Amino acid sequence: MEQIKGYFNGDYPFLESKFIKKSQFSGKKVLLRCDYNVPFFDNGEISDTSRIDKTLETINYLLSSDASIIICSHLGRPHGQVIPALSLKPISDYLSSIINRKVKFTGQIFGATTSETIASLEPGGVCMLENLRFDIGEETCNDNFSQKLAELSDVYVNDAFGTCHREHASLVGVTKYLPSFYGCLIKHEISTMSKILKSPKRPFVTAIGGSKVSDKFGIIKSFINITDVLIIGGGMAYTFMNALGYSVGDSICEKDKIEMAKTILTEAKEKNVKLLLPIDNKIGKEYAPDTECKVVDADKIPDGWQGLDIGPKTEKLYTEEIKNAKTFIWNGPMGVSEWKNFSSGTFEVARAAASPNIVSIVGGGDSAAAVKKLSLVDKMSHVSTGGGASLMFFEGKELPGVAAIMS
Repeated sequence: MEQIKGYFNGDYPFLESKFIKKSQFSGKKVLLRCDYNVPFFDNGEISDTSRIDKTLETINYLLSSDASIIICSHLGRPHGQVIPALSLKPISDYLSSIINRKVKFTGQIFGATTSETIASLEPGGVCMLENLRFDIGEETCNDNFSQKLAELSDVYVNDAFGTCHREHASLVGVTKYLPSFYGCLIKHEISTMSKILKSPKRPFVTAIGGSKVSDKFGIIKSFINITDVLIIGGGMAYTFMNALGYSVGDSICEKDKIEMAKTILTEAKEKNVKLLLPIDNKIGKEYAPDTECKVVDADKIPDGWQGLDIGPKTEKLYTEEIKNAKTFIWNGPMGVSEWKNFSSGTFEVARAAASPNIVSIVGGGDSAAAVKKLSLVDKMSHVSTGGGASLMFFEGKELPGVAAIMS
């Protein structure tokens, strides 16, 4: 089977000169882009710190080189508005506690306080800017915003794998004005996934979920070229089922993507890929967490009902296939996994993937959330910090945040 085509082509062609080295940062002010877009409890406490924790290797490496660090990130989607609930202050407080030194929080992106804070940084000092998305220039990759951000430091390091699929100022624009490098997390993410894609142990099983075929068409097409078994779940399964002539009731179904689904079914058959669709589904009377629900065969979803999860027979079919795998890659939930009544399919896939005999990669997003909720992260070979970025990577596409550094 041919390898996924694209920027990385199954390898990670990083030039060694673009990976951080201590000699490059001694006495320098380093602008470090992280992805601290983390979830919070209702009381304002961080509910999952893993994205922050995974940047410690790069932070400690830079500190050991006597650099001073200016950390920047986004949080949520304020779209250029200043929203206090999306301030990075709680994140700076948490980071202070785990690196055992004060992270000075500027409370703004640019301005007198930021300038004074950065000027006061000694080697080994750390500060954090306010949420970059409080300025619309971040998301629009505004050149003036990019240049002002670059002027805060001497050198730039990107360790925000989770946002490398975005063409934003702090990921792409700033690289035009500063010597630019990538950090330990990005190297680990891409090298791990690249090695497995290049020479997967077989049988190689892939599970793709999510609501829309149109969102996952690229990744499905890519994996048809390299996988042995392709498992389809989530809302997009009903488009495939409809393409086979099944009635799907009121389930989500992209009628204009029926031909796309048929193309995938045909290609899978031509390439001898075993493509699995649900054989039963857990359906609900309406789209609500506490709706009336029941299990029916996949070809018997009645009008007025909608599929919200795979059923128990499908769970058994899918998990047995996964347990027989040597390599398993998973991107996307099997149902509405954030609702207890419709989370079983997703959770069972996660449990099956936790076998010590499987090289398992979980591609961020809802799949990673399920793995974390079940405390199975340590059982997986790799859980990506980036849902959108890992999706783009698996499609074989160029990641703008990485390509900008490599250019």
